[in-house]
Amino acid sequence: MSNKLIKTMLGQVVSDKMDKTVVVLVNYRVMHPLYKKYVKQSKKFKAHDVDNSCKIGDSVKIQSCNPVSKDKTWKVLEILSHAK
Repeated sequence: MSNKLIKTMLGQVVSDKMDKTVVVLVNYRVMHPLYKKYVKQSKKFKAHDVDNSCKIGDSVKIQSCNPVSKDKTWKVLEILSHAK
């Protein structure tokens, strides 16, 4: 058994146009190294969605996994809330 670090993150689906892939926007806060103030940052991740069940605006939990394709190294664990 290897000591792989499995990360999980919460984010919002911003695109579902690809087949079995969603783009998830993750917002987080990082302390600025010089000013010691928290700054908001965000990043987009492509995640594998087997059932094509995610829609734009859904809140999802994603988990790191082995590469599925060139850009996809995350998978959708669960849909936390659906878009209104």
